[in-house]
Amino acid sequence: MIRYAEEQTEMDDMPETSQPSQPDAPQKGVNVSNYRDVHSTGNRVVRALWGVVWALLFRPSPRICHGWRRMLLRLFGARLGKGVHVYSSVKVWGPWHLRMGDHSCLAPHVDCSCVAPITIGEHATVSQYSYLCTGSHDFEQSDMPLTTAPIVIEDQAWVCACVFVGPGVTVGEGAVVGARSVVIKDIEPWAVVAGNPAKYIKKRIIGEK
Repeated sequence: MIRYAEEQTEMDDMPETSQPSQPDAPQKGVNVSNYRDVHSTGNRVVRALWGVVWALLFRPSPRICHGWRRMLLRLFGARLGKGVHVYSSVKVWGPWHLRMGDHSCLAPHVDCSCVAPITIGEHATVSQYSYLCTGSHDFEQSDMPLTTAPIVIEDQAWVCACVFVGPGVTVGEGAVVGARSVVIKDIEPWAVVAGNPAKYIKKRIIGEK
């Protein structure tokens, strides 16, 4: 009886054998050969024409020729207010999706990927090398279809250098986004934010000297 009790105790101390886990269901892979371009033939033709105009007439224009570049953008459907500054190195995917208020600015080397509409308010500035991106892809679908959402930079806002602004974002009135930030959510009016992802730092208060 004592021997049996000792054996039983040893068996009780042994860890239970776990049941074999069920294998995960086979997962579909990415197959971009099924990707379908949602843009019409007309859209592609106009974009090709704009690319030629950008390369031959827009990009080589002298730095001070803002009126000339405004005219070219308006010919392709952009709606621009007075005193708008768009520098010659700015890339615009489709001018017909670009709206800029009075005295707003796209600084040198800004990439304005306006697959969906981009609106820039009055006295707002987007500084050099920033990327306004209205397009992405649904990575949960095997063919990764295009997804788009508009971007709004409201009046008096400042997007500093090398900032990424993602699809569907609104940068509120008077807000400041610090250099090299990544903005994937809306920014409140008159907030100062920075970082990856951009986080609130303080309130912007404009004083008088």
